[in-house]
Amino acid sequence: MQSNVEIKAKVSQPLEFAKMASQLSQSEGTVIRQHDTFFNCRRGRLKLRDFMDGSGQLIFYERPDTDGPKLSRYSISPTSDPTSLKAVLSDALGVKGEVRKERRLFLIGQTRVHLDAVDGLGHYMELEVVMRPDQMLEDGQQVAKGLMEELGVTKESLVTRAYVDLLLEGHADT
Repeated sequence: MQSNVEIKAKVSQPLEFAKMASQLSQSEGTVIRQHDTFFNCRRGRLKLRDFMDGSGQLIFYERPDTDGPKLSRYSISPTSDPTSLKAVLSDALGVKGEVRKERRLFLIGQTRVHLDAVDGLGHYMELEVVMRPDQMLEDGQQVAKGLMEELGVTKESLVTRAYVDLLLEGHADT
């Protein structure tokens, strides 16, 4: 399985965050529309990501729901028919929940920085430090903490739960 170290945080000033991320990445970022369907499974999370263009990815991942930079292990399988795959998985496993978002992706070194506008929740950011085989967890945590500082992400804004869990728990932005 591949792994990354990630954090998630609420963003109160999305335009300012995008400006800082653009400066650090030296790009305007890439806008990606995503519709994630989460399925019931015994461990971890299983989601089908539909890119709304006829392509998608089936993603299984495991990560703890804890504060700060945490290790996430995942595996991904691309699909050219997310609609049919969703129907099969829905019948077999049942749907846990769905998340729709517009994501702006910035690449900073080995880190994917996402600025997400999540339907029903508001604005969030995610850092995903893509781990190299020779790196230890602590290395990824240091990269994440450094970027948190550069992007002005405070410890108080950190979020421990997945978007789907927040939506299911009724944490909608008002």
